[in-house]
Amino acid sequence: MSAEEEKRPLLRVVRGEPDDVELAALTAVITALASQQAPAPERETRSLWADRASLLRRPHHPGPGAWRASAHRF
Repeated sequence: MSAEEEKRPLLRVVRGEPDDVELAALTAVITALASQQAPAPERETRSLWADRASLLRRPHHPGPGAWRASAHRF
């Protein structure tokens, strides 16, 4: 941005003489419309079929029947 662009106002009234309340209302409406035009990108959900975490082994805990549990996937 150049220095000239930074000094230029964001809004300019072309016709009429609005008071402070009308300018505040206009600014609120324009701000609301601008925020609605660019929605946030939605997160993709990953299916359980594509979830790579199921390929990781769970830790084995020593104890009764631990050898048998090591062969089972939960």
